[in-house]
Amino acid sequence: MIDLGSNTARLLLIDILENGHFQIVDQLKEAPRLGEGMEKDGFLKPARIKETINTLKMFRKLCDVNGIERIIAVATAAVRRAKNQRSFLDEVSATCGIKLRVLSAEEEAMYVYRGVINTMDLPKGIILEIGGGSTKIIYYNRRNLLNYETLPFGAITLTELFAQEGLSQEEQAQKVEEFFTEQLSRMEWLKEVDAEVQLIGVGGSFRNLCRMAKIMRKYPLKTLHNYVVHDEDFCHIYNLIKTIDLDKKKKVKGLSSGRADILPAAFAVISAFKKYMNLGDIVISGSGLRTGVTFNYAVPTTCDKPISDVLTYSLSTITDFYGLSQTHVEQVVNLSVQLFKQLRVLHKFPRQYLKILKVAAYLYETGKKVGFYNFEKHSAYVILNSNIYGISHRDLAMASFVASCTGIDDVNMIEWSRYGDLLTDEDLVSVRKMGIILRIAVAFDRSCSSVIKGVNCDILGDSVIMKTEVEGDANLEIASGMEVGSDFRKVFKKNLEIL
Repeated sequence: MIDLGSNTARLLLIDILENGHFQIVDQLKEAPRLGEGMEKDGFLKPARIKETINTLKMFRKLCDVNGIERIIAVATAAVRRAKNQRSFLDEVSATCGIKLRVLSAEEEAMYVYRGVINTMDLPKGIILEIGGGSTKIIYYNRRNLLNYETLPFGAITLTELFAQEGLSQEEQAQKVEEFFTEQLSRMEWLKEVDAEVQLIGVGGSFRNLCRMAKIMRKYPLKTLHNYVVHDEDFCHIYNLIKTIDLDKKKKVKGLSSGRADILPAAFAVISAFKKYMNLGDIVISGSGLRTGVTFNYAVPTTCDKPISDVLTYSLSTITDFYGLSQTHVEQVVNLSVQLFKQLRVLHKFPRQYLKILKVAAYLYETGKKVGFYNFEKHSAYVILNSNIYGISHRDLAMASFVASCTGIDDVNMIEWSRYGDLLTDEDLVSVRKMGIILRIAVAFDRSCSSVIKGVNCDILGDSVIMKTEVEGDANLEIASGMEVGSDFRKVFKKNLEIL
């Protein structure tokens, strides 16, 4: 899949799996700046066209080497507005063998929306997507699209528009803020946006912001998707970026050198929008137009209705990709949920902790695809680095520790200390309890034959009696479950009996 924007061009190589799942297996990004210099006369410039053609030739070569069966290529604002659009498209087709589809503003907004709504579990949100040549504002509530607007300017066009001699960078940023605020004031529907809406940031400028914020906080996770940029962090970074010169910007950790000159304008747009809408923290979405286009192709039903359970869809994609037995995985998940509910009087976890346990149960055995010995550690790594949708970073970190918790004292405290901003001492107790629940659930399907259909727990005095509902020979499962008994007693302060 090729996405040709006004600033960057991106190639994603995607493995289309069965059952409507897909996985990105490679990617390539270049910044040919196709939209640069268009503001004067509306024409794509020869130098930019040449650079873009060279980029697309590289993309085509990578596709050919990998035996790609179908190339879906889309172009956005720069090509959409170009007066020499036709000649550019013909040249791309003739020299690269790639047929670009120019998206309308409406199509582009819809794909961004689908990319977000099918990968984030946020019931109401307002999406701000800043491209090189356009800016999109999309509002949804209860996972229903309510309104959207595409403004015909982005980070490149705004930078060029306000690059006036004699103005400092701070003054230029202020001009951008004033200009953008004026555009917002003309959009009447913004006044109807729910006050509790969550601001969701999409696009390269937001990804740069995220990387800088994470470096500043020495954040332990690499994942961008669902990262929360706090209001104070944004203000600090914005004030820094708009006051230092270009050479110093390029040296800022996390900041892409190909975007350094246009970031002040992009951040000015974010600042103006946050002030106008009275919004605070920003949730970063790593999914946008490209993900939306891919969903459109791989999961056609999402054209009419978004995925209802984002987390389960994401987890199923990963287990499918690793070739795990869906029957066994679902059995372990089901038993984990039953045990969680049956033991609630002991662990007292809120219902949302089920999401943590569910992730650990789904992906507990992915590590075996790396190697059997210490596979739990491999599984923990998979959980942390698979870009799982529909879950917070805190819950993701906890799930990884639950999956790796093979014994009562098996949490690596040095590793745990790296997550001080996300996890607490109380969370350590919770991880150990959920680790025990998961180990029993895995034991109860030791033969991968689903012989234990259900579990009922009686808590009597200093004992927990687990009564299993069995169809077939469950001796292996029960014996495996009892191996967890000593750790169960240490964590839950109860003896374990399994019948």
